[in-house]
Amino acid sequence: MKPHARLAEICMLGGAAVALSACGGGQVKPDVPGAVSLADPAKDDNGPGNYIYPTDQVYKPGSFDLRSFEVIPKGDTVEFRVGVGSRIEDPWGSKDWGGNGFSLQMAFIHIDTTPGAGVTTAMPGVNVRFADDQAWDKVVIISPQGPTRVNSEVEAKAADVKDRVIVPKVTRASGKTLIAVVDAADLGGAPSDAWGYQVLMQSNEGFPAKTDLLTRKVNEFEGQHRFGGGSDYDNDPHVIDMLAGKAAGGDDEKAAQHTALGKFNKETQEPTAADLAEVPMIYPGKAAQ
Repeated sequence: MKPHARLAEICMLGGAAVALSACGGGQVKPDVPGAVSLADPAKDDNGPGNYIYPTDQVYKPGSFDLRSFEVIPKGDTVEFRVGVGSRIEDPWGSKDWGGNGFSLQMAFIHIDTTPGAGVTTAMPGVNVRFADDQAWDKVVIISPQGPTRVNSEVEAKAADVKDRVIVPKVTRASGKTLIAVVDAADLGGAPSDAWGYQVLMQSNEGFPAKTDLLTRKVNEFEGQHRFGGGSDYDNDPHVIDMLAGKAAGGDDEKAAQHTALGKFNKETQEPTAADLAEVPMIYPGKAAQ
């Protein structure tokens, strides 16, 4: 039985296997070591609570609404699945520019594999940071862009962490799910129940700012291809949705997300790392204990 089918069954039965107060945000620890199945609430694809989608009709409701996250170990490879709230489409014909069969969504999967080590700043253009004790060691980039373009952007804009960046060997979309397959060796080994994760939902930008890694900006006012509700400076988080709340052991997932992403220095026009919002790393194995 698929992880989410099992989760739904347990929710209906009210079984003791529900590790967190479930259904809409709970987590059930699968039988496979290192496997993860998390759910995220619907209609919280508004960042700190007030972000607005771009006005162009290609940005359909739910396109960036993170609904589920799965880590599926498969021998020498690991499959990551990121589910969203609407069918994933390819309005800009990604195959014509060496893409992966979808156009809009982009997800950064940050992974904490080594306690007490890692990087606290997110990838360029996302405008968030992690706590010192929840730093990330690896990041898997799920992008519509082909590996040549992504690697080129990483080399140009994130060379200091390029050894930590994983561009999947397979990236594709199926229905409402983004799928990425990576070699376990690139992660440092098979996933462990002690690992932490954070999925940051973004939108692919084929013509990004000089300092942004293929990320779409959030401005004060929405535009045809710009999210609104944020700032015209780079102090606001360019995160449309993320894992939070019950996945982190809290009570209200939407409120937890809004609170975390809302804590940034709104006054500065030249932010430092300390001015950025701090996002939590989620440790599913610990939560299930």
